[in-house]
Amino acid sequence: MDIPQVSVHEVPDDAVVLDVREQDEWDAGHAPGAVHIPLGDLPSRLDALPDTDDGTLAVVCRSGGRSSRAVAWLSQQGFDVANVEGGMKAWEVAGKQLVADRAPATVK
Repeated sequence: MDIPQVSVHEVPDDAVVLDVREQDEWDAGHAPGAVHIPLGDLPSRLDALPDTDDGTLAVVCRSGGRSSRAVAWLSQQGFDVANVEGGMKAWEVAGKQLVADRAPATVK
């Protein structure tokens, strides 16, 4: 199965993204418009998935492995999703905004 992919440069800065990392990774830094649902919680929290205006929901983790699994599973459930290539590491390298509850924001 081909996993739909999107580069960090194709994700608008104000996009709603689904972040499937663990709580400590999320706390360290995340995209401003992200919704946090850890990968292990995804099957029981489908009702918490954000609606997207453009149809495709970008899914992100630290480097792309967990989000690829999430995209594969969500696609099988009928969701229009795409994996963010390189994950939050690529997001940070691209200079895209990170926010955190405590400064400074970083990718863990």
